[in-house]
Amino acid sequence: MAAGLRRGGGGGCGRAPAVPRGGGACAGRRRWRPGAGSGRPCSTATWRRWAPSAGGCWSAAPITCTSTSWTDMHMMVARPEQWVQPMAVAGANQYTFHLEAADNPGALIKDIRENGMKVGLAIKPGTSVEQLAPWANQIDMALVMTVEPGFGGQKFMEDMMPKVQWLRTQFPSLDIEVDGGVGPDTIHKCAEAGANMIVSGSAIMRSADPRSVINLLRNVCSEAAQKRCLDR
Repeated sequence: MAAGLRRGGGGGCGRAPAVPRGGGACAGRRRWRPGAGSGRPCSTATWRRWAPSAGGCWSAAPITCTSTSWTDMHMMVARPEQWVQPMAVAGANQYTFHLEAADNPGALIKDIRENGMKVGLAIKPGTSVEQLAPWANQIDMALVMTVEPGFGGQKFMEDMMPKVQWLRTQFPSLDIEVDGGVGPDTIHKCAEAGANMIVSGSAIMRSADPRSVINLLRNVCSEAAQKRCLDR
């Protein structure tokens, strides 16, 4: 699964936005910094809870991240706690789990950090941002899903943008990512709401000129971040 360009930096002044590539697919995602080696994508999945029509339980063999890329594993899995150590051993830099799948988010956050990774916390469209808020000061990135997780090519849910706006206002230094239906037609809404990390799959992979789409997404996010700095 292809990935993007940079680890986000909270949308702060002087920090470039992240424009990771990926889809709504059931897997971990890899991001990389500009100039880093490309390498091979790192992905894994055990899909049981949220995609019963996808053919049952998917699983992947052990993986290893061998490039110098910065990697974020978006774990759309039923039991995120069981994958922490394998992903750390594989070389992941950040472990992003879904709040809905965690029985004890605090313990899971602690375990992720003890395994040497940064922490991302994701919420599905039906989960209120207030449910994520108690953990916001303990994580490195909040991921607001703008489609239901599991399937690529879905329509962008603009009504998720108030969640992004609220997070950016309440936690200005937090990395905020959006995933699902993001492309040239929707990137301005995401960037203006406060997202500084972007996942885009279909819009890039189905484009005749993927590089131009990536550059557009990056530039729009960068301009929005700079504007936020000037407005402070």
